[in-house]
Amino acid sequence: MLSVRSLCTEYAGERGRAVRAAQDVSFEVPAGKLFTLLGPSGCGKTTTLRSIAGLERPASGEVSVDDETVFSSERRIFVAPNRRNFGMVFQSYAIWPHMNVFENAAFPLEVGGRRLSRHERTDKVMQVLRAVALDDLADRPATRLSGGQQQRLALARALVMEPRLLLLDEPLSNLDAKLRERMRFELKRTQRELGITTVYVTHDQSEALALSHEIAVMSDGRIVQIGSPREVYERPRSRFVADFVGATNFLDATVVAADREGGCRVGTPLGELNVRCVEELARNAAVAVSVRPEDVELSETEPPHGVTDNVCVATVEAKAFLGDRLDFQVRAGNTVLLARVHPSLRTPVGDRIYVRMQADKCLAVPDTRAR
Repeated sequence: MLSVRSLCTEYAGERGRAVRAAQDVSFEVPAGKLFTLLGPSGCGKTTTLRSIAGLERPASGEVSVDDETVFSSERRIFVAPNRRNFGMVFQSYAIWPHMNVFENAAFPLEVGGRRLSRHERTDKVMQVLRAVALDDLADRPATRLSGGQQQRLALARALVMEPRLLLLDEPLSNLDAKLRERMRFELKRTQRELGITTVYVTHDQSEALALSHEIAVMSDGRIVQIGSPREVYERPRSRFVADFVGATNFLDATVVAADREGGCRVGTPLGELNVRCVEELARNAAVAVSVRPEDVELSETEPPHGVTDNVCVATVEAKAFLGDRLDFQVRAGNTVLLARVHPSLRTPVGDRIYVRMQADKCLAVPDTRAR
């Protein structure tokens, strides 16, 4: 298990001012799980990963793996990166062009401290190449590999030393969209089959949702929410998380009334709506109501009488056909909502349409922005 406690890492900025790249970062990763640090550029996720690896020396905090402390500011412990037995894959794969696939994968064994016989070395290298489906290409020159194959080779090279922790920093960002999607499944399969504890850094929300057992969303050097992919997507605890993880609609709102079961009624430009609350909210509190586009239901016919969900009448302003779905922009008063629906809905632009939003799918989060 990886344990990170109160990690702070600083850089010297302009005029000698300290830049706090990672601030009070704490999390745990159970053995065999994949944990993702997700956030925009400059949020501190790569700094946190490099601090775990020992490539940066934190100002304070503690990092331990399997009950061995590799860094502690309080106890003045700093284990050198090459003695931590961590595997790393960077955004740049750094494949050796003058070596073939086998030689690239075997390179860490050649320079490592362990002495292996030729037979042991061959067995170990072929084992990791099979794990990443490159065993049939062992003799191929590295220069003749596709982008996806290079990514898998970089992963094999990180795994050959049997690391107790695997650290991945934006490993798919250099691939095209289709290959990146395919490699997510490959990476997920390999990590699950080998059962290796992994920390993954990305700014890509889709990668984080597809790969992770748990996600930590970061902003300005701090972790703002930790949870499973479903929890982070369906129950964001702030406007930032709701906005960064997936597309959403926001409605500025004010709390009218709240109950003890996590529900509340809010006033919005669309009228009063029934919504869920992420925390207990006081009457008249300013909130932002987040509604995912797939939860904005559209219909050309008025919902049945007695439906208690949030319903309003809108006008179709624009739409885009995306193959498996249609994206609609609909306007109700001065509010424009994005809805994602089945392509069978063919309401023309300019026509009236009914909007329905289930109360359980509308989430009120505290709005810290100045109104």
